Amino acid sequence: MCQIRELVLGIESTAHTFSVGIIDFEGKVHSLVNDIYIPEKGGLHPILVRENHLNNFMNTIIKALTEARISIKDINLIAFSQSPGLGPVLKIGALVTRMLSQILKIPIVGVNHCIAHIEIGRLMCNIKDPLTLYVSGGNTIVSAFESSRYQIFGETLDLAIGNMIDSFARDAGLSHPGGPKIEELAQKSNKYLPLPYVVKGMDLSFSGIYTAAKRFIESEDFNKKYNLNDVANSLQETAFAMLTEVTERALAHTEKTEVLLTGGVAANKKLQQMIEYISKEHNARFEVVPLKYAGDNGAMIGWTGILRYNSIGGHDISETIINPKERMDQITVPWRI
Repeated sequence: MCQIRELVLGIESTAHTFSVGIIDFEGKVHSLVNDIYIPEKGGLHPILVRENHLNNFMNTIIKALTEARISIKDINLIAFSQSPGLGPVLKIGALVTRMLSQILKIPIVGVNHCIAHIEIGRLMCNIKDPLTLYVSGGNTIVSAFESSRYQIFGETLDLAIGNMIDSFARDAGLSHPGGPKIEELAQKSNKYLPLPYVVKGMDLSFSGIYTAAKRFIESEDFNKKYNLNDVANSLQETAFAMLTEVTERALAHTEKTEVLLTGGVAANKKLQQMIEYISKEHNARFEVVPLKYAGDNGAMIGWTGILRYNSIGGHDISETIINPKERMDQITVPWRI
């Protein structure tokens, strides 16, 4: 299918963010509007997130169209996050996208959220074939393209790194999002408190770190022998060292010459420094996806939809059922074969 200069509307709705991005077939982003659900307390409750997205999806789409200075009738293709994610939340994006596809009579493409994080990174960083460390609230994955798929070389066995940090931040009484606040506190300490370091082969476990860090702030010694800055520093040092070890081992195995850091946790400067260091040790180019596109966003869904459409066309409406558990290594990537 020949490439033409047209516009795609991408909808991201895997978790707390309902995002709409409008991007053309050349990779220029014309607008990006996010509506983020922030819980009053605790973690994400899928039903509450679903209700939030239901109440706000129309305004988010209208804002994106207005920002791009176009009409909905100017959209030629529509893409949505089909997997993985929270089932009730994924359904909202899928239903909205199917409705628009049929009303406007335009093609529809379902996109794997994890693959989209890599593809927007390849576009924005002008990087071709990286080993990718994808770190977010819902995912912790080391992957690279091999044998027609994005193979997973390492991943979390329990909590995702972003979820672990945010959970600890809530326990420490910090407001959401917790990641930037933990990073700021960690910069004020050089003291290290021993925490569980759990790497099993190429996979990681963060539940032990979380539990031990929580015990530190509940201990009688808290604010006597150490403070929250010290715990935050130790949490980062341990968790990021684990990520760095697995990434370096995957880099040595794959012999890639590029390393890409993406996902919401990619904004952390300490993690960037550690991954950049091992990249240089292996003579690999290191890139961090710009913050605007590193977190969940509709532009990454739209761009990946374009890649798929230009390669093998869109999906039939019957193929757009959500798949909350689908892994990125289960999907063939035809535009890179």
